Amino acid sequence: MIGKALTKELRKRNYDLIILTRSPEKYTNSPGLSYAKWNVDEQLIDKNAIARADHIIHLAGENVGDKRWTKKRKKQILESRTLTSALLVKALKEQPNNVKTVVSASGIGWYGEQKRSEPFIETDPATEDFLGQTCKEWEAGIEPVTTLGKRLVKLRTGIVLSENGGALDEFKKPLRFGFATILGNGKQVVSWVHIDDLVRLFVYAIENESLRGAYNAVAPYPVTNRSFVIELGRKMKGRFFIPMYVPSFVLKIILGEMSIEVLKNANVSCEKIKQTGFVFLYPTLEAAFNGLTVPV
Repeated sequence: MIGKALTKELRKRNYDLIILTRSPEKYTNSPGLSYAKWNVDEQLIDKNAIARADHIIHLAGENVGDKRWTKKRKKQILESRTLTSALLVKALKEQPNNVKTVVSASGIGWYGEQKRSEPFIETDPATEDFLGQTCKEWEAGIEPVTTLGKRLVKLRTGIVLSENGGALDEFKKPLRFGFATILGNGKQVVSWVHIDDLVRLFVYAIENESLRGAYNAVAPYPVTNRSFVIELGRKMKGRFFIPMYVPSFVLKIILGEMSIEVLKNANVSCEKIKQTGFVFLYPTLEAAFNGLTVPV
């Protein structure tokens, strides 16, 4: 989802792109857009792609919310991030290249349950739960590029609001039947970001050489889960919907360990990236929903 939106924006800005994929034969190259092979299991990556690149954007990783977190699934989620990072580091070490910048996705899963009034900031330590440790290993896996003289930017992404999939689809499903499903008590804070702002953040990270290290990729005004769901209900249904609370114990039965994330209170600050001069097009949830097509 993010990769497609980012590809569109970078092409609009006349960047030439090489997309690493396990199956380049499935795609047709076009002016400014080509496909190159990599295979993590075989530790294989197209040498020419590395040689031609000025910047690398690392978005690889299994969808965290796609399936229940079994032991096998957790291994896939972790290794899809750490092994791809390791392959990129290996390629940059072994292949002659002129890569200046590596921008890596990460997540606000880095942060734990909020137990203070102040929002989380980038210097806060990773939480001990599964996603926190996954993000920690993910970021640590790509960190060695800095020893190779590459500038590294890590964007800890919140819940991405897009009309082309992602978390918003899950929130919309019950609303199509007139139910606004509030998770737990609905008081947990949700830190979100509009897809257009997230894409702009990736481009901003490439183009601003002063950026280094971790930045929270979230909008300035997080909201509670209840506020999020009610605002979406109004956008989709006007007044014709029924708020419905889903108790925490039900979520724990349905989602298992993943329920930690949907019930987590995570107020995350974007002040660090704002201080660099970045301006959000969609700072509020109302603006974000108005900037999306949210069909019934």
